Amino acid sequence: MKYLIILGDGMADWPCEVLDNQTPLAYADIPHMDRIARTGRSGMLKTVKDGFEPGSDIANLSVLGYDPALYYTGRGALEAVSMGVDLAPDDIAYRCNLVTVTDGMMHDFSAGHISSAEGAALLTSLDAALPDVSLFSGVSYRHLLVVPDGAGAETTPPHDIVDGEIAGHLPTGGDAALLAECVRVSRDIFADHPVNRQRIADGKVPATQIWPWSGGKKPQLPSFEERYGVRGAMISAVDLLNGIARCAGMDVVTVPGATGYLDTDYMAKARYAVAALETTDFVYMHVEAPDEAGHLGSVEEKVRAIERLDEAVGYILEHVEGVIALLPDHPTPVALKTHTSDPVPFAVMGLGTDEVDSYSETAAEKGSFGLMDALDFILMLTKKHE
Repeated sequence: MKYLIILGDGMADWPCEVLDNQTPLAYADIPHMDRIARTGRSGMLKTVKDGFEPGSDIANLSVLGYDPALYYTGRGALEAVSMGVDLAPDDIAYRCNLVTVTDGMMHDFSAGHISSAEGAALLTSLDAALPDVSLFSGVSYRHLLVVPDGAGAETTPPHDIVDGEIAGHLPTGGDAALLAECVRVSRDIFADHPVNRQRIADGKVPATQIWPWSGGKKPQLPSFEERYGVRGAMISAVDLLNGIARCAGMDVVTVPGATGYLDTDYMAKARYAVAALETTDFVYMHVEAPDEAGHLGSVEEKVRAIERLDEAVGYILEHVEGVIALLPDHPTPVALKTHTSDPVPFAVMGLGTDEVDSYSETAAEKGSFGLMDALDFILMLTKKHE
């Protein structure tokens, strides 16, 4: 048996007035997603454990069956694994965004989705000025800051405070003073950096500083294959998902043209997912674009991302026989520009049928699976619960 999960990050939403009070999922033209619901079974999934922030780290760990209360140490540490950064036992790895802060307000959590090359140039200059920490450049605005023998800190994701004041969201705890100094130095280094001078000349927002958040130590996850009896592979353009996969002993499939943004190559991901199932049992195909559209607060871009993903779903349905599941990890309502912990709609083809004939939040609430805990999801798909 082959298993494929299609996960549209942040795809769930709230009703939008400009969409006749429908959600982007309900409004979008998604015949292939609807087919999964119509010929399969639906339900709602609780992906964010009570007491945890509704981040993609918590939600995707849960969907893959890893209890965050047991295995989560911090987002930065998972991304470090994906980036090949070898953490010592007492190192604390923080996710480190390049952001745009103007007059004390978080204007942009991604510095205008700065390019990877620009980000790397900024990080190289900053790393030379910060001898007490190590910086590692990643994709676009997503980077890493490692504190040797770190003490940890309470932090806030920058995408949670877009258009808000940063003063009440600065790090607290053991590493707070060091992180504050790193941020101060980054402001000085970036202020007249050639990268920012060119971005301003091109009419783009500059990266004014770094924003370290979600630090943690190197995680240890049980093997996915030993846990579920199937060999797994991950397809994602973001380090977080690839880090989870590497920690779980899953294969990581690199897809040319996958960007982790709105311009990602959806069809290439679908083709690589189909190809991966020729040599493995289980593929987790993660698409970041709907979440990015939600963070932008753009209804139009979110609908467009969902419809482009649906085209890729159509290709998959033509080429894959087995159990195919479709779901988001969490909602990212365009009205909020950040995540919520509401249960998300899911549909599964290959495990029977029910009366649901379309895929949306409202439709899935009527599904025969009812409300499920995400920690039981993979067990249900692979029937290991029987």
